[in-house]
Parts: sequence; C-alpha cells; structure tokens
Amino acid sequence: MNSEEIFILKQALANTSNIVIVGHKNPDGDAIGSCLGLANFLKQLEHQVTVVMPNDFPEFLKWIPETQTIINYEQHRDNVKNCLSEANLIFTLDFNALNRTGDLAQELMTTKADFILIDHHQEPDDYALVTYSDVGMSSTSEMVYHFIEFMGGLNLLNKEIATQLYVGIMTDTGSFRFPATTAATHRVIAHLIEAGAPNSIIHQNVYDTNSPDRLKLLGVALKNMVMLPEYKTAYITMSQEELNNNNFKKGDTEGFVNYALSMKGVIFAMIFIENKKEKIIKISLRSKGSFSVNDFSRKYFNGGGHTNAAGGKSSKTLSKTVEEFISILPGYKKELNEA
Repeated sequence: MNSEEIFILKQALANTSNIVIVGHKNPDGDAIGSCLGLANFLKQLEHQVTVVMPNDFPEFLKWIPETQTIINYEQHRDNVKNCLSEANLIFTLDFNALNRTGDLAQELMTTKADFILIDHHQEPDDYALVTYSDVGMSSTSEMVYHFIEFMGGLNLLNKEIATQLYVGIMTDTGSFRFPATTAATHRVIAHLIEAGAPNSIIHQNVYDTNSPDRLKLLGVALKNMVMLPEYKTAYITMSQEELNNNNFKKGDTEGFVNYALSMKGVIFAMIFIENKKEKIIKISLRSKGSFSVNDFSRKYFNGGGHTNAAGGKSSKTLSKTVEEFISILPGYKKELNEA
C-alpha cells in the first residue's frame, strides 16, 4: 500500500466503531486465518468487530482460536443482515469479487458501508474505498500481517493472531512449498513463531486429522485418476455417489488434486467433484511452471485464482464436463509441452 492508501485507512478506522469482516464461500485456511487475525488486531484497537462467512468450513479448521465467534450466513441470515446494516466499514478478505460470497453478495451490494479489500488473487473488482491487492503475495494472511505493520500495530501481535495468520500462510502455500513463498514470507513466519504460534502443533491440527472415511475416499480418487501424457495433464473425478458411499464431510477432498499434479511428467491437474445439492461440478485446477490455470479457468469454467492454483465450476453433468475439458486440451498441447 502507498502512503495515501495508508492515510485513508487510518482515517476510516478513526471514524468507525462497527466493523464486519467477510471471507469467501467455502472458506479455506487462508480465509479463516486472515479474517480472524485481522479481527483480533482490530478488537485490540477497541473496534466492535464481527467475522462473517457465507457458509460452513471444514472440521480440521475449527480448532483455530476464536472460530466459535464466526457467524455463518447460511445458518444465521437475519443476524448477518443486522450486522451489515449497522456496519460503518466492511473488510472483504481473500476474494476479488463480491460474487465469490455466493448468496451473501446480494446483502453486501445493498449496504451503505465503505469496503476495504485485502486479497492476493488476480484482477480484483473495483468496489472498495481502498484496494490492497498483491498477486505476488503468498496469501491473504501474509497481507494481513503487512496491513498490521502498515498500521503500526506489530507490537499488538499475540499468540492468537500469530496462530491464525500462521494457519492461513501455511495452508495457502502448501506448507511453504509453492512458488509465491518468498524469503519475506519466511521472515513473517519467523516473527509469528516468535509471537507464540505453535508451528508443529498447527501442522498436526490441520494435516494429521485424517478419518478412515477420508483415506478411503482418497483411495477412490486415486483409482479414478486419469493421465493424459500427450498433454502433460492428469485429472480426477469424484461422483456424488462416491462421496456419499464414503461419508463425505466438508473439506475431505482438500488437496486431492495435488496428487495428480505430483506425478512425474504432469504440469496440469484438475479434479471434478459432483455436487448435486448445488447442481454444479466443483473444479480445482493446479499447474507447475508458466501454464496459467487462472486464465484457463476464467475462460472455460467460470472461475479464477492464481497462475498455478485456481477454482471453477460447471453446470453440466460430470461426464459432459470432463468431455468438454478433454476437447479443449488439443488447443493447448504446444503450450503445455513448452510450459
């Protein structure tokens, strides 16, 4: 952020009492961690702060400090409407367009409060008083750390904030292995550990919680995996029936697409997950090198994200969606083989 944006932010915070912080639909570790970390900081500045998520989030994130304070819009719509109507300032974190909040977007579009956007995804929409956007940053949680730094508040870092932001950075960087993990990211992580983040316990709480059903579901996913060597591509399909047969719970398929990407010779991987309740196929895309899954998802699957990690969706059947995907690949054969 530049000095003018920092001045506007400080003025906005000086003139407000009620703040709402909003994450995206199907919130992940970065959305939860960044929102709670920011809320914790702002509360120390004596603001009244409410964190809102459009819907529920996976069980393996519910141990994070203060998750019990999050209001789930899907379950408590009237409560969220009241909070938004009383808000003077709304922070939107870890998404670049209001439609990423699902049904909650309609409520956000009618509020009279000013918006502050903090996000690291490409091509943010222009709706905020201040847009703090940095696509080179590892995570929104790392950006919240720098936001606190810009506000002169690093002395207020406590164990809870450190833990919340550490979770967000760790999960969005794939445990610090993705390309956006920089030396600056590691310096932030070092400070968070110094501030009390129990790094090994955090890793255990997030990653070492597999249920027998989830491991069996992973087995189904790996059995369904298809490799297309001529395109350096692999994909996985998961039907609703397969999910149901393995007692699927929210978050159970998190990271499955990375197994396809981990195969030798693969630089592009996708997973297609049937969701009959929402009548969509949920899609996760991953890549290595210069091949942009953000561009690919935006063009074909109504999504977007980062160069090497993106999401999307399709309203077609599972089989038709996969057919469409395979039909597109010949046009990218040269690019995929050169990436």
